[in-house]
Amino acid sequence: MRGTVKRISLLRRLIIDLMHASRNIPFVSLSRTLHIRPLLEARAALAGPPGYAAIFVKAFAIVARDEPVLRTLYAKWPLPCFYELPRNVAMVAISRVENGEACVLPQRVNHPDELSLAEVDAVIRKGKEAPINEVPMFRKILLASSLPFPLRRLAWAIGVNFGRQRGNYFGNFAVTGVAACGGGELHALSPGPYILSFDVVKPDHSIDIIIRWDHRVTDAALIARTFSRLEQVLNGEIAAELRAQRAAGPKTVRAVGL
Repeated sequence: MRGTVKRISLLRRLIIDLMHASRNIPFVSLSRTLHIRPLLEARAALAGPPGYAAIFVKAFAIVARDEPVLRTLYAKWPLPCFYELPRNVAMVAISRVENGEACVLPQRVNHPDELSLAEVDAVIRKGKEAPINEVPMFRKILLASSLPFPLRRLAWAIGVNFGRQRGNYFGNFAVTGVAACGGGELHALSPGPYILSFDVVKPDHSIDIIIRWDHRVTDAALIARTFSRLEQVLNGEIAAELRAQRAAGPKTVRAVGL
């Protein structure tokens, strides 16, 4: 059958490189339903609430702030080792349409546990709405994707295998989900070590969460405890911040943490 040869765009090349970099990560998954009624009630009281991606980014960062293993990477170079990041760096999968082409780009949020929810949300919204060349993370990763094949593979190998560079370019956790498109169970891939994906909120005020993790770094017992702590943070610190935001009233937020 005679088909049509189509050129691979720079945006799809990025995903191809990302999948290549993720191919040998020994991921294991655990899912759990979290009950988040206090969070939902606090969020519903706001006229312009932060998105769920921002909420889960900050909540997971708060949990990881107190649990060093959630800030630990497996690095291969110069010798295999564990590399603990001193602060959280989150990556958020941003769905966009560029020149008529659907694409996904990673937006970095530095130390989200130290930012307000409004500031985290502003960073994510900039990734969704600003031109690509105005988002530093997009410029850097697309520049790497535009390199010739051998240099591109080398750049990705350095970014993935050195602990410091791994933290700079891929962070210690990623947040993704397809809730905006109707939801579903998403088992995403990335260079790791932790990926959190969330589904749509159910009528009984619960939400299904999946955490995938690099099994070289930790085991299921820690992740099970992470779910319990995450539920506490969502209904505690995060809900309290939303209630305080409502009491304080609206204010202008500058995008930070890029």
